[in-house]
Amino acid sequence: MSPSRPPCLAGPGPLDRAWLRAKLAACRDRPAPYPSDHAEAHELAGPATPAAVLIALLPAEDGPRILLTRRTDHLKDHAGQIAFPGGRIEPEDPDPVAAALREAEEEIGLDPRRVEVLGQIARYRTRTGFSIHPVVGWVEPPATFRPDPFEVAEVFDVPLAYVLDPANHRRDAIERDGRRREFWVVPWQNRYIWGATAGILVNLARLVGE
Repeated sequence: MSPSRPPCLAGPGPLDRAWLRAKLAACRDRPAPYPSDHAEAHELAGPATPAAVLIALLPAEDGPRILLTRRTDHLKDHAGQIAFPGGRIEPEDPDPVAAALREAEEEIGLDPRRVEVLGQIARYRTRTGFSIHPVVGWVEPPATFRPDPFEVAEVFDVPLAYVLDPANHRRDAIERDGRRREFWVVPWQNRYIWGATAGILVNLARLVGE
């Protein structure tokens, strides 16, 4: 369950651009309800590599939809997994927003000029040593995507309203080396959204949906 705390902007809203911008601004200093992928504390000690992802919202008649990608199966890390566009923050990136927009352009060909940044949510720390800055952006239509065939096998979207519904969040677990690891899952149709991607979606839902 989500930690108990007063909402940073009372009540659910219409999920339009203006309300989401206001909600994110009100929640700007709110810690993440779930700040990590629930690894053991000693595994999260020490420095982390800064990274940024873009939570891209696509306007649609039935409400905004969140853009996600499926990574190609041949990649060394996280092959075949579902992810946001994003990656490491490079020295030439002035801030996480610039990094998220650059990575989205490199991975899926999203023109950064078509993205209105609405805000950010708190960082998410992974067991693999990344500190991820999630950036929320509204994509102005028409938007076209040109996925990098080396990195991206598929681009698809999920209704924001579906992600915000706690009934669509679940906890799964695996046993590895005699230890049980739990993680968030947000299943969508025939796709298994888990790990850091699901954790960030659950954080977004707790902040925006409360």
